[in-house]
Amino acid sequence: MPGSRARLPVTVIVLTRDEERNLPGCLASVSGWAGQILVVDSGSTDRTREVAGGFGATVVVHAFDSHAAQWSWALRTLPIVHDWVLAIDADQRVTPALRDEIARVTADAGGGEPAPVAYYVPRKQIFRGRWIRHGGYYPKYILKLFRRGEAWVDERDLVDHHFYVKGRTGVLRGDLVEDNRNEADLSAWIVKHARYAVLQAREEFSGRWGEADPAAPARLLGTPDERVRWLKRLWSRCPLYLRPAAYFAYRYVLRGGFLDGREGFVFHLLQGFWYRMLVDIHLSDLRRQARPGSR
Repeated sequence: MPGSRARLPVTVIVLTRDEERNLPGCLASVSGWAGQILVVDSGSTDRTREVAGGFGATVVVHAFDSHAAQWSWALRTLPIVHDWVLAIDADQRVTPALRDEIARVTADAGGGEPAPVAYYVPRKQIFRGRWIRHGGYYPKYILKLFRRGEAWVDERDLVDHHFYVKGRTGVLRGDLVEDNRNEADLSAWIVKHARYAVLQAREEFSGRWGEADPAAPARLLGTPDERVRWLKRLWSRCPLYLRPAAYFAYRYVLRGGFLDGREGFVFHLLQGFWYRMLVDIHLSDLRRQARPGSR
């Protein structure tokens, strides 16, 4: 907010565990304008809680089960005092442009058509110091700002967590930058995604990956999340082992992922092909084990 340091009626919630590398940038981007900052820590052994306290955040400790379960607990339990909630991860930073838009939409305009109860924001992914701008990866809109009491999380989600709302949504243009300093060493990224691949295979095997329900429909021409659910349903019908190769070709060639340079090649290869091939391998194993007579 140019020329102003007034606090906004926004409670920022951040989930943490051993995030001392990421948290300073995250909290610096919301400190000074957010009316309340709540950090939910799940057992950090580094300086995470000390860093949070240094920015005036209130730290609440809660054991971690999954991201979806942790967010669900946070929304139900935390002492949120403001009308708006900005739910971000420790490796994400609010840009000044996004801050100014949040100031605008959280102001009480009054009159006119019903205002949105939640907003999607564009995520700007940084990988090994490079903005992944191509390959259909930017802008990727995620629901991050919503009115208190309007959003919920499906705790059955094992990998990704999504906030759901029933009311009208809007779209902001200012970027939310995601740059995980804990994954500067590529081995950390690989280990995490190898673990996620097992969980995603279990979720797809359960039959509910990308499923639609009245509160969270799947529509190609709907909201960003509704479109993702529609694409997930399409993906689940594609042949195993072929779909990762097709997806990589789509992202890297057809959507111009090659324009992201050397880091882009590594990112699109690992995230678009290798990770999804791991999912298919685990999913194939689960299906084989479920067949009658299998051991």
